[in-house]
Amino acid sequence: MRARPAPLVEPSAPLAPERIARFSRQIMLPGFGELAQRRLAAARVLVVGAGGLGSALVPSLAGAGVGTLGLADDDIVELSNLHRQVSHGVADIGRLKVDSLADTVAAIDPECRVVRHTERLSAANMRDILAGYDLVVDGSDNFPTRYLTSDAAVLERKPLVWGAILRYHGQVGLSWHEHGPTYRDLFPLPPAPDEVLSCELGGVLPTLCATVGALMAGEVVKLITGIGEPLLGRVTTVDALSGRSREIEYEAIADAPAITSLVDYELFCGVDDAAAQAAAASVPPISSAELLRRLRSGEPMHLIDVREPAEAALRRISGSELVPLGELVGGAVPDAGEGAIVVYCEFDVRSRRAARLLRELGHADVVYLAGGIDAFSSVAGELVHR
Repeated sequence: MRARPAPLVEPSAPLAPERIARFSRQIMLPGFGELAQRRLAAARVLVVGAGGLGSALVPSLAGAGVGTLGLADDDIVELSNLHRQVSHGVADIGRLKVDSLADTVAAIDPECRVVRHTERLSAANMRDILAGYDLVVDGSDNFPTRYLTSDAAVLERKPLVWGAILRYHGQVGLSWHEHGPTYRDLFPLPPAPDEVLSCELGGVLPTLCATVGALMAGEVVKLITGIGEPLLGRVTTVDALSGRSREIEYEAIADAPAITSLVDYELFCGVDDAAAQAAAASVPPISSAELLRRLRSGEPMHLIDVREPAEAALRRISGSELVPLGELVGGAVPDAGEGAIVVYCEFDVRSRRAARLLRELGHADVVYLAGGIDAFSSVAGELVHR
């Protein structure tokens, strides 16, 4: 069993009577007391990401009494965020997420100091930003930022609490090189860019943000105060569909290369300039939810089914034209239609090729349906006919 790390933060001055009253239900917890509350008051926590996880865990940290919260995010609030990023509201659409989240913190505890970092985090600025904090919490949604944050935490000798969510599943872990294995010991290399499924295309259950965010906030409180057993060398996974969680243990990689500096993490994760140019030249996907939205709004769209007739006989999206991929490759020209061309197949392997072919034939406004009719049928089954 690993030795329990000492409390991360030295306590602040004794609390004022009104602060004691505010946190009384927390102070009276066994093993907690005013001393732990004073440690929280003195703590400086950097939160990377003000989206689904950030908007769930930041209010919990503010409510617990963390004295200083740094919020790092350069994104703005969009309508599609609101189902899961519950610290933002309709009135916040178009605002910076850190500004919206800072208002949420102020409404919870005006004495909590908020520092806003709206610049994009990079190898050039990450260490300087992190140096002003006691620990970092990573609720980002992309691998370049995750590896950047992990490596910076190692170099700055700071603990990192991280979380990840997608669809119905979540993970929570703790990376702390001084006391145990790190994020890179669990994930030595990032997945290939074309293997990464985003929340936009994969979806996420909103309550999962609350569950994983609460677990992350709990790890932060434990580290600052020294209570409990931190998630060192362990990852908690959550399955929201079954209501089950499980624990995965892992160890440090003995011969892992030492982290000596920050690198270009876009390049490290395969998202370099060449890849970006290739992505820009390729055909973009459209999610099932976005296709449903466009169909409901009456936008002109031309749906092309590139499967075989036998497959189409089993189920098709209403109003689509059947042009099998083999016929497209052989020179078949689909009927001229209005609006964007949306190409789909059973999943999306054939539709990607068909969409590229149509683009090469001069059709500029072409997308392919991510996940194919298999994904769309679970989103809008009433539009899929047999």
